[in-house]
Amino acid sequence: MLGGVSAALAAHLGWPVRRVRTIFVIGTLVMGAGALLYAWLWALTPLEQDGESSQPVRRSVPTSALLVAAGFIAAVVAVALANTANDPYLATVLAIALTGSAVAFSLTLDRDDSGRTAKYTFAVRTASVLLLVGTGLLLLFSNGAHPSAVTAVLAIGMLVLGLGVVVAPFMVRLWTELMAERAGRVREEQRAEIAAHLHDSVLQTLALIQNRAGASSEVARLARAQERELRDWLFAGSTPSGADLVTELREIAAAIELEYPVRLEVVAVGEPGLSDPALVAAAREAMLNAARHAGGEVSVYVESSASAVDVFVRDRGPGVDLDSLPADRLGVRESIIGRMHRAGGTATVRPGSAEVGTEVHLHLEASND
Repeated sequence: MLGGVSAALAAHLGWPVRRVRTIFVIGTLVMGAGALLYAWLWALTPLEQDGESSQPVRRSVPTSALLVAAGFIAAVVAVALANTANDPYLATVLAIALTGSAVAFSLTLDRDDSGRTAKYTFAVRTASVLLLVGTGLLLLFSNGAHPSAVTAVLAIGMLVLGLGVVVAPFMVRLWTELMAERAGRVREEQRAEIAAHLHDSVLQTLALIQNRAGASSEVARLARAQERELRDWLFAGSTPSGADLVTELREIAAAIELEYPVRLEVVAVGEPGLSDPALVAAAREAMLNAARHAGGEVSVYVESSASAVDVFVRDRGPGVDLDSLPADRLGVRESIIGRMHRAGGTATVRPGSAEVGTEVHLHLEASND
């Protein structure tokens, strides 16, 4: 009910929850041993894990609100004792301890409780501030505005703590952000060190294997695939979010390289733009044709600007003559040229430089929407 300790211990031991709670209650009566054991398990036992994320915490008892209520009772007793010429030391200290515990609970454990809203935690802290400040002022003006020295010190302490409760959430948030930033910086430094080491060793070895084995060999294909996976892992999170054309073409190239003896090199210039389905599909078909019929080294050059996007797919194969293709071969005519025309762009298929290989040029004007 408080921290889930009894339920977790019962599940671990295979006992009923009531039996475990009864043992804790009986142990508490024995010089507080049960309460100390409960607090120790609560502080050191990790949350139950569900896959990679922990279970959402939901406590049925509003502990922070109960602590504030207990602190209010202790504060009333302290003010009453101060106005009857009695020593309110113990009652005041108890009020401070209970109210401070409520604030600490709301700033720590209640933050992970899915059943505690932001309004609830704000109400707890507001009530704590009013309780501390109000009790402090009442103690200062107790006994005809002539409190004892101890009472005056405690009253000033409560006023200071009330101010501390006001600024505590901002300090906790600042400290949390500082620790998160520091942890992120450490992770980035470690990732950079790992990337530098792997670049100097593993990635260069994989590149050497590809160059020595040739783009069409099975060894080169496997080395290329491992190089891509390693680079994706090293630089995960460093690429911009969202589906852009270059990213999609590189993913397509990686998939094609696993099926065909080809090495597809995607080079991009200009600002990366959002992908167009027709352009991506036409470029994929051109890359597939180059892998099937040419193999070896295939270059994919993407040039994007504010007004248009151009994609060039060049291979060093035997070339293709559109006029000599049979009428039922619709791969180039429909999947590339026809698709680009329907999307409002153009597609041309021509011989490569020095009449070697084939170059497919896809052009699409930027949308004005």
